[in-house]
Amino acid sequence: MLNINDILETINMIREENLDIRTITMGISLIDCAGDDINAVCDRVYDKITTKAARLVSVGDDIEKQYGIPIVNRRVAVTPISLLGGRFSSEDYIKLAKTLDRAADTLGINFIGGYGALVQKGCTVGEEQLIESIPYALAETERVCSSVNVASTKAGINMDAIQKMGDIIVKTAALTADRDSIGCAKFVVFANVPEDNPFMAGAFHGVSEPECVVSVGVSGPGAVASAINRVGDCDLTAIAETVKKTAFKITRVGQLVAFEASKRLGVPFGIVDLSLAPTPAIGDSVAHILENMGLETCGCPGTTAALALLNDAVKKGGVMASSHVGGLSGAFIPVSEDAGMIHAARIGALTLEKLEAMTAVCSVGLDMIAIPGDTPASTICGIIADEISIGVANTKTTAVRVIPAVGKKVGDEVVFGGLLGSAPIMPVNTYSPAKFIARGGRIPAPIHSLKN
Repeated sequence: MLNINDILETINMIREENLDIRTITMGISLIDCAGDDINAVCDRVYDKITTKAARLVSVGDDIEKQYGIPIVNRRVAVTPISLLGGRFSSEDYIKLAKTLDRAADTLGINFIGGYGALVQKGCTVGEEQLIESIPYALAETERVCSSVNVASTKAGINMDAIQKMGDIIVKTAALTADRDSIGCAKFVVFANVPEDNPFMAGAFHGVSEPECVVSVGVSGPGAVASAINRVGDCDLTAIAETVKKTAFKITRVGQLVAFEASKRLGVPFGIVDLSLAPTPAIGDSVAHILENMGLETCGCPGTTAALALLNDAVKKGGVMASSHVGGLSGAFIPVSEDAGMIHAARIGALTLEKLEAMTAVCSVGLDMIAIPGDTPASTICGIIADEISIGVANTKTTAVRVIPAVGKKVGDEVVFGGLLGSAPIMPVNTYSPAKFIARGGRIPAPIHSLKN
């Protein structure tokens, strides 16, 4: 039975507390577009994407108008592009990236994900060629996002792939140096990557997914922060209950939009990703949620514990609201996209090491962090290896999206605008892991991976 107070509260979340649907993402399988002729593959890819997603933007607009729920982004995720051509060169893959970008432009969407590879146990020749092409693909396109999965709890950690990632990130930064190295903001390195994630830059359409599917990513840090403010000086159990109830309501909104989009587009409903995705807008910050719990500022002692409470309560509330929760689902902590995180990083309360500790208990990992442009590739590899190890050891998804901003040093800032926001350049430990990274090989899977 509908409760009038719940309805009014949800309306207030939308009007006053920045509650929105962050993205409707259509996943499209491109397996049947594979082949040896790059021109024919590009034609098939463009035609399939623009046909399947032709009504994605208009349907999102219609739902937004009918229900009064802001829908910020419409996006597409496709099959990992490395699977489409085993004999393609790097130049061929760049042509495919430009095809994806052209399709996204035709559709009027802001991002298209899937330009990537799954190499947790090793690289094929085609995957090596695609990885080599990533810096150029990201520099020469506007809407293409790329991800590479380098580890899993089952397979262990592919250190040879991580070694490549450092070079790819440095090269991408250099090729987009005139735009504060923004290419790196569209590239993420994963462990245990989910195949149904609607959020960029890590979205792709997994091989176990249906031909076409629509998923929704919700948001609502402002609504959660306001709910905690309203309960006042209560204990942490009461705060957890408050977050659970708020997450339930937020997820219900997401499921409503997902069902409507599925019905109108005539494709299956995939999942609701109930992640608290912040923006640079004031009042839409995960850091502010933690501070409303009683922290002086995000990053101080107690931050990891507060984040663990938040992430757990969000998941518990969300899974009660929908039977199809997936993707990442929890609390995001992207520094440049969160007003509270930006402030904490600026004043030095939030460090790279503290962020790494926080990623052990939240969704994803080291996200949208700007570091000095002269940071060596080997140091970036060490940062990636540390974060990926947290994911593998804890059987969870972790990821790294760092931006070594060319020409910038600690104290400077990068400005991307829009949802990508801005960020201070954070200091990095200058002692070198180069010899460790150069050993290469694979770090074996942990013993608890043997569950068969």
